[in-house]
Amino acid sequence: MLWLWISFFILICIFLALDLGVFHKKDQQITVREAAIWTLVWVSVSLLFNVFVWFLYSNHWFGIGLDADGLVVRTGDRAALEFFTGYLIEKSLSFDNIFVIALVFSYFKVPAKFQHRILFWGILGALVFRGVIISVGAYLVSEFSWVFYFFGVVLIYGAVKMLAFDEENADPENGLVLRLARRFLPIKPGFDDGRFTTRVNGEFAFTTLALVLLVVETTDVVFAFDSIPAIFIITNDPFLVLTSNIFAILGLRSLYFVLAGMIDKFHYLNWALAMILIFVGIKMLLHGFLPISTGVSLGVIAFFLLLGIGASMRRNSKLEKS
Repeated sequence: MLWLWISFFILICIFLALDLGVFHKKDQQITVREAAIWTLVWVSVSLLFNVFVWFLYSNHWFGIGLDADGLVVRTGDRAALEFFTGYLIEKSLSFDNIFVIALVFSYFKVPAKFQHRILFWGILGALVFRGVIISVGAYLVSEFSWVFYFFGVVLIYGAVKMLAFDEENADPENGLVLRLARRFLPIKPGFDDGRFTTRVNGEFAFTTLALVLLVVETTDVVFAFDSIPAIFIITNDPFLVLTSNIFAILGLRSLYFVLAGMIDKFHYLNWALAMILIFVGIKMLLHGFLPISTGVSLGVIAFFLLLGIGASMRRNSKLEKS
């Protein structure tokens, strides 16, 4: 099992190295066409990995899917369905993350050519933080049954916050992290040719770009506390939880550049995401009394997501005709 984890993290490191070190070495504005191609690449890679998951659990390589006595606890079909459902949940909830990142970029007036660098390092940090959160969550779920009820309340609370979020009146300056950073860190306004650090009169200082990265990182941690508990009700297998989460996050950067220019078109998507969180939260609260299968969960999640997108498109069509 250790070799499986090592191989997976080597694979992720290769993907990240290719992304920044080969395909995006220079700071430049990412076109929608290029971003769309990369989004398709990441989705395709994720689906191929899901096929690998099916073979992995069907053949029980590395002893995965077996208990200590060698009995089958997870088949290939079940593992593949759980991976895909977890991936879809995380991918869906990342839309809300994209909305907030776009708000942050707009507030700080980050040049388009520097945005992909912030997103790369933001995603790298997100992978580390989420790995820690998932490890802690997996331990709590395995040791304390009441954690599911706590997670359920957290998800429903997150849904209420999502519905109450007012993008027009949102002000990043009111955030605790940004206020503390401005108070205790040496900050030099400006982007200094895309650098995160600089020197002012010979003294070390952070640039505005570093400040933006800090806000993006802390924002993702907040979203992680909403999205990661949702996956634990789909599967308690740490490998499936972590891999589905990581593959959903890997495509976040390219997805941002696809959606950044048309975020205002998805008027009802926040409502759909909130409904998904409420459904998963209720599923957690009822898991000991009325268990809901992964297949049904996948159907409900896909229904709300498609409903939100469809309703948004219909609204846009009516506005264009009026």
